[in-house]
Amino acid sequence: MEFSLVPWREEFASSLAESADDARIARWLRDVFPHPYTQRDAADFIAFARESNAKGDFYRAVLVCGKAAGSVAVCRGEDVGRRGGELGYWLSPQFWGKGIMSRAVRQIVGEVFSGSDLVRIFAESFADNAASRRVLEKCGFVLEGVLRQSVYKAGVFHDAAVYSLLKKEM
Repeated sequence: MEFSLVPWREEFASSLAESADDARIARWLRDVFPHPYTQRDAADFIAFARESNAKGDFYRAVLVCGKAAGSVAVCRGEDVGRRGGELGYWLSPQFWGKGIMSRAVRQIVGEVFSGSDLVRIFAESFADNAASRRVLEKCGFVLEGVLRQSVYKAGVFHDAAVYSLLKKEM
């Protein structure tokens, strides 16, 4: 299935609100990702993403048929971690299992490594989120370790699997 990665724009707010408003997405993300996901949440996120891009982060909309179907981002670290970035992503369930997110992650990783001074990208996935872990592994990320009971979501503790990819491994 075809998709494109583009910087976030205000006109994506409606399709973002529609795509993101699914408990199956929020289940695997940090609590800052709301559910239900409203038009106001979409507008606020897009404004945040645009400001973050202006500061050197890489927030991209995953567009399918011209509509926001997901998001992928690499956020630059700070202080001594400034040459690394954290990867995050989600995709509307209607597009799960079609290889979109693996290709989107490869694309943003290539953009980050070729267009910035970052040399390391890492991601933390809920250890029991097999699909997310599979995306990282298909993209060449290496499991660095498991942070035991490091995530507390909806009253339950989860382990987090930490993956990374170095620029020199590309």
